Amino acid sequence: MNNNDILRKIRYTFDYDDAKMIEIFGLAEVTVKRSDISDWLKRDDDPQNKVVPDQETAVFLNGFIILKRGPKDGAKDIPEKIINNNIVLRKLKIALNTKDTDMIEILDLAGLRISKPELSAFFRKPDHKHYRKCQDQFLRNFLYGMDLKYNKKRK
Repeated sequence: MNNNDILRKIRYTFDYDDAKMIEIFGLAEVTVKRSDISDWLKRDDDPQNKVVPDQETAVFLNGFIILKRGPKDGAKDIPEKIINNNIVLRKLKIALNTKDTDMIEILDLAGLRISKPELSAFFRKPDHKHYRKCQDQFLRNFLYGMDLKYNKKRK
């Protein structure tokens, strides 16, 4: 799943405007311009669309965690240079303060049934024998379920 889709889905689920998106980056101590936000959120077929780099997506998700949960004591999180769907899923889990049962409920809203052991496999270390790579379709379903649960315009 591409980083632009992730930012778009979070923005529309929580109804964030450009200023709020800039604020979220700022919470992770990174300054972005309104033009960057605008270019990242353009439709994929728009010629002015720019790809959100992995590190900026990690920064945004770190800022999202701070927005939702407050700042962490101690050292700041260093944004990953390369991210994958498993990292995105973990950061969303932290930001939304969800437990396994909450995540299963969110996925159920999207029409996807999963057991706790299947879900926990996404949060294991890659070298663990039960690690499972989070596929694009799974993350899409989680983001869709998240939209169904948290988007106030849908209620």
